[in-house]
Amino acid sequence: MTATMPPPVAAGSEPTGHAAKRRSGSKLFDTVLVPAGEMGVLLGVVVWSAVRHPRGYWGEVRDLMYNMLKLCWIPMVISTVTFGFGAPGLQGGNIYNLFGIPERLGSFFIMASVREFAPWINAMVVAGVVGAAMTADLGARKIREEIDAMEVLGVDPIRDLIVPRVIAVTIMTGLLDLVALIFGCIGGYIAAVPILGASSGAFLASFFANATVTDLWGSVLKTTIFGLVIAVVCCYKGLTVKGGPIGVGRAVNQAVVISFAAIFIINSLFTAILLGLNPDMQVYK
Repeated sequence: MTATMPPPVAAGSEPTGHAAKRRSGSKLFDTVLVPAGEMGVLLGVVVWSAVRHPRGYWGEVRDLMYNMLKLCWIPMVISTVTFGFGAPGLQGGNIYNLFGIPERLGSFFIMASVREFAPWINAMVVAGVVGAAMTADLGARKIREEIDAMEVLGVDPIRDLIVPRVIAVTIMTGLLDLVALIFGCIGGYIAAVPILGASSGAFLASFFANATVTDLWGSVLKTTIFGLVIAVVCCYKGLTVKGGPIGVGRAVNQAVVISFAAIFIINSLFTAILLGLNPDMQVYK
């Protein structure tokens, strides 16, 4: 039997382990750090353009906000009512019912709906509906070379295409959080009062006894930040599309996934900071 000898190693070549680590580090740098830095630069350019000349784009912002409201309010209502009724409503209500206090579910919804799942569902709907559409629109313009044509004609695509979208999505995401809060709590009310037999007055009294202004502005501010991140990520992915129509589809998928991941991270950091600065919010009355 003849033994097979391994191929000779070229002089000066690195061991396989070191080469793999170098390739892994280079891939991490190219796929994560570079895009994150470019998104930060895009955000800076957008802010500078919006602040330097704060005129000429508000009509576009109004129209985009109206279109965003038409696209998002129905899935927002359905998602928040269903989730509020099913997860924290019935599941949490059954636990409270074991102790004979289903009315206390009102205080639970301050944490469950106002602080957490309503802002989260709001951001998911905005990213999945508006963010995907925005990335596809900008990506289609990119592969048709419309954006390059604008630059040749001396028109700033950031000013005309990106600034109105970022402002509209940022503001409207914060405002839609109020819709998500209301209907999320309605879902919990349906679970507690008609289903579990809680007293309507006691449920509302428990809710408003624990509700604070900090809960409200913290929820709206958090979702406003979500909207800003979604807008920047989706605009960046739309502007950097490569590979034709297939690249547009790939960019849409990447934009939504990156937005979801960023929302999870920001939500964890924001909630930890908010509760750390306001420890009284963790005391239930």
